[in-house]
Amino acid sequence: MKKDKKMMVLFLAPALLIFSIVFIYPVIRTVLMSFFEVSRPSTSVSEWVFTGLGNFKNIFTKNVFKRSMKNLFLIWAVGGCATMLISLLFAVILTSGIRFKSFFRAAIYMPNVVSAVALAAMWMYYVFSERYGLLKNIFSSLGLTELSKIKWLGTDMKLWAMIIAFVFGAVGYYMLIWISGIEKIPQDLFEAATIDGAGKFKQFRYLTFPLLKGTLKMNLTFWSVNAVSFFVWSKMFSPVDSENSTVVPMIYMYDLVFGSKTITTTDAGAGAAIACVLALCVLLIFFLINRLIRDDSDLEY
Repeated sequence: MKKDKKMMVLFLAPALLIFSIVFIYPVIRTVLMSFFEVSRPSTSVSEWVFTGLGNFKNIFTKNVFKRSMKNLFLIWAVGGCATMLISLLFAVILTSGIRFKSFFRAAIYMPNVVSAVALAAMWMYYVFSERYGLLKNIFSSLGLTELSKIKWLGTDMKLWAMIIAFVFGAVGYYMLIWISGIEKIPQDLFEAATIDGAGKFKQFRYLTFPLLKGTLKMNLTFWSVNAVSFFVWSKMFSPVDSENSTVVPMIYMYDLVFGSKTITTTDAGAGAAIACVLALCVLLIFFLINRLIRDDSDLEY
């Protein structure tokens, strides 16, 4: 037994060492940095100046940070509702026994294979273009003149255009998770419900959805993490400089740590504070999800 334990330690030591260096140490350093005045991430610890909660008070007084948190909430709430509903609808349809379901699965999941940069560029220059965009042509052909004049990439609509594009790219991923949850439900339950006279809608309402609470928790958790780390899409829709209409906390943190046209003095301490706030948001959402959504596996008998 002692030899087995020694071998286990010997094999696990390199992985644990790398994990500590790559993950645990940066996390601890970031948390500590949030309580100090630090100009750059590479600044020596001996040059850090303790400020307590000063960095947190500072970022919460900035209008840019407030706007970024508002944008993040809209992405998480509005985009999350749209993504969960559409992906669940596709999952239910594709598990109902329709023909060519493998083809439709691949087609819906395809945007996840394409680079986010290429996908965002497609939406900006092909779908939302004010001159020859797909939406403009569709609305014009239907005689909806007012809708065809919408400037999707204007200041007022850019956030919503970005959310629509982001949801389009995310639906396929969450659809597959829904499908995996639906396929785990025993088919005997659906057969019994059919014999009892329950239609498809009642089966979904009283059978399928209640048994997907665990899958719902997983999807909401993944969506929350992806929303908090929202970065590429915002950069693509505002490539030159950060705009209030598309700024998110990750973008603001990046500008604080590495500088931008509007932020010439870097502040890694404030950037670390933003990272801690985002981590707390994810933990809070995870706690609420587990408290509000209880599936059968969470119940104690």
